[in-house]
Amino acid sequence: MLAQDGAFQFGLDQVLLVPMGQSPHKRIDPEPGREMRLEMARLAATTDDLLIASDVETRRDEPSFTFRTLELLADARPTDEFVFLMGADVAAGLQTWREPQRVLELARLGIAARPGASLEDAEAALERLGAPGRAGTVAMPQIGVSSTDVRRRAATGEPIRHLVPDAVAELIAGRGLYRA
Repeated sequence: MLAQDGAFQFGLDQVLLVPMGQSPHKRIDPEPGREMRLEMARLAATTDDLLIASDVETRRDEPSFTFRTLELLADARPTDEFVFLMGADVAAGLQTWREPQRVLELARLGIAARPGASLEDAEAALERLGAPGRAGTVAMPQIGVSSTDVRRRAATGEPIRHLVPDAVAELIAGRGLYRA
C-alpha cells in the first residue's frame, strides 16, 4: 500500500523493492537468506506493473547501508530523482543511521504515519538533522502490518494472507520459512 500511495502522491514512475542483503544490525532467526528475500520481492513485484524488485543489496557481500545503496542506485540511474518511502517509525530513528545526511542528499523521503509512531517524531528527527524540507507525507490508511509481525505469524502457523501478496504467502508456507 505504501508503494502505491507513495508513487501516486509523489508522481513516481517506478517503485523499487529492495530486500536487505546483509543487515549490519538486526538479526532474524531463522534467516531465510538473501536469495529467498529477493525471490519474495520478485513475487510481490508481479502484483503491480509499478513495482520492480532490485538486487542492488542482495548481490553485495558487505553489510547493507542505505546511503551506500542510494549511491549505487544514483550511479546506475544518474538522471533519476529518488524518493525513499518509509514509515514514520523508521524515519524517527534516521539520525542513528550510518551517514543519514548522505541519505537525505540522495533522496527525498516519503513518510507514512504508522500505528505507534507519529509524523511529528519523524519531523523532529529531520529537524535535528537540519533537513526539514527533504520529506513529504504519504497520506494512506494506517495498517498495523510489519515484517516482524508477518515473520512471527508465519513462525507460529498463523495466517498471513492479505498481509503479503498471495504468491509470497504461498512461498513462505511452501518452504516453511521463518519456522524455528
